[in-house]
Amino acid sequence: MPFIAMALAVVAGLTLSWLLRKIVLKLNRKRPELQATSRVARQPLRLALCLVSVRTALGLTAGSESWHAGVDHLLLIALIAAVAWLVIAVLLIVEAVVLNRHSVNVADNRRARRLRTQLILARRIAVALVVVLAAGTAMLTFPAIQAFGAGLLASAGVISIVAGLAAQTSLVNVFAGMQLAFTDAIRVDDVVVVQKEWGRIEEITLTYVVVHLWDDRRLILPSTYFTTTPFENWTRRQSEVMGTVELDLDWRAPVEDMRTELRRVLAGTELWDERVGVLQITDATGGFVRARILVSAADSAALFDLRCLVRETMVTFLQQSHPEALPHQRWEQAADDAGTATRHRAPLRGPGSPAAAGPRAPADPHESQLFTGSTEAVERSRAFSGPGDEVFEERDRNLASRN
Repeated sequence: MPFIAMALAVVAGLTLSWLLRKIVLKLNRKRPELQATSRVARQPLRLALCLVSVRTALGLTAGSESWHAGVDHLLLIALIAAVAWLVIAVLLIVEAVVLNRHSVNVADNRRARRLRTQLILARRIAVALVVVLAAGTAMLTFPAIQAFGAGLLASAGVISIVAGLAAQTSLVNVFAGMQLAFTDAIRVDDVVVVQKEWGRIEEITLTYVVVHLWDDRRLILPSTYFTTTPFENWTRRQSEVMGTVELDLDWRAPVEDMRTELRRVLAGTELWDERVGVLQITDATGGFVRARILVSAADSAALFDLRCLVRETMVTFLQQSHPEALPHQRWEQAADDAGTATRHRAPLRGPGSPAAAGPRAPADPHESQLFTGSTEAVERSRAFSGPGDEVFEERDRNLASRN
């Protein structure tokens, strides 16, 4: 009878799990993402229901047989593991459903990125807690381990000190990861500059952060780096940024003509967001004058290409229209007949210098742009686009309503 009852219990458990899954999918038939992710919980649900049915059948049919206690204990441990597995699967399903409703493949994705960062870390913390609780519950089913645990309570202070010293680094990183997730210091897809490297936050875990650099390298840093070391976050509140282009020129540089050329270049490109576009002489020492051009763009990717475009255009403009503005070196040479000093000016010449090569026609600016001008460049720039103004306005309204 016990074996027949166990077989019937397995059949009942499989049937009940099938019915539950059909009912859940029917109630949520308007959510196709749930049907795809519900397969994760299918096996743990079957196992948990079958174990519950088998334990119930054995309790009703086995009675006081000698093997019943050992089998029931084994089934109890398996049931604890199956329930933990089922809870972890449910957490994965909830995460997938929530993330699917908040896509990051939109222009204003700041709220979705923040939710994604917090949800992923919260799920990982919950999974760790479930595993620890399941292991502790399974160990408490053994009377010998219960007695051993009670004996260790007297020295709990010493054990906690030793465990704290042994896991100090790991715990610091774990708490740093939790701090990053819930203080909104960085979010997934934020554009940052760390260790003089420009990249995008690709993943935030409990112990480390993965930064996707602009050249497709990955920089892996401990979570404590972002809580103890200053870094640049270019999309903390907005994605608009400004950048500079500096040129060391001769004292005869035509500043007004350069400003006119700058306005012409900025007016003819979509990379400029029309906020800032100025040219100033910021230094005039050491035989050169330094022209500083300040421009602005909608995001860091567009700014990079805009700076390159302005720099190349201004260099070409000076080579073709004002070669006297190019950097020169000056020296004094004593005249043989008069004994007086005569000043001479001579440009730097070399195999690759503009004077040796002669004027060249301006090249297509899109040929050397990294983030715009082609399909591949646009796809590359999407990884570094930040949130829009609507997200920040919504945040300001929420803060005002709370106050």
